[in-house]
Amino acid sequence: MHAYLLINQDLNVKSQIEDLAKKLNAKMLSFPIVKVEDTRNLNDLIRLSFNEPTLIICERINEAGDEALNAFLKNLEEPQENIYFALTAPSVRKVLPTIVSRCEIVKIRSTNIEIRNNDEIEKFLNGNVGEKLNYIDKIKDRNKAIELVENSVIFLHGTLHENAVKCKVQANNIEVAIKTLTGLKANGNVNLQLTNMLINISNLKTNSHN
Repeated sequence: MHAYLLINQDLNVKSQIEDLAKKLNAKMLSFPIVKVEDTRNLNDLIRLSFNEPTLIICERINEAGDEALNAFLKNLEEPQENIYFALTAPSVRKVLPTIVSRCEIVKIRSTNIEIRNNDEIEKFLNGNVGEKLNYIDKIKDRNKAIELVENSVIFLHGTLHENAVKCKVQANNIEVAIKTLTGLKANGNVNLQLTNMLINISNLKTNSHN
């Protein structure tokens, strides 16, 4: 993976970025992206050959305009040798879905928010249709629905590369969940959005232990 999306509501991720750079044995280069001109300048920079691994840090990627992000997307689709990206945002749902789908998500626990544990998310994703219906029937609040789907995306990203045979299945799961996030963000009916997600992933197991 050459692109990482670090999620933290407080955007306090400095130490995690430093740890990531050490893990990649890469030097760090901060390059904020807000306007399309910023992306063009970045593209000019990375056309140069990098002799050593470099982690390019784009903080608050959720504040970048759509035009800038669409221009930036090519860097994620066609990665350059020795180039890595660390993007930061307060929430997955605030980032363009096409960006999210091309990054490894790193969710960093904040002291002021509750994060559902992986066991609960895994149980939900691996449940049968009836179990899923019972689960989502209790969710009426939009923010709770978004939290469920957001954590499902993060969990699925974490299992994406565990089984090469199931990779396509997992990628489809992620796409379904991201579409649900988009619908919820656009004020779509909470129960309808969750039900549509349930229908589309009901036969897709995470297989995290297989």
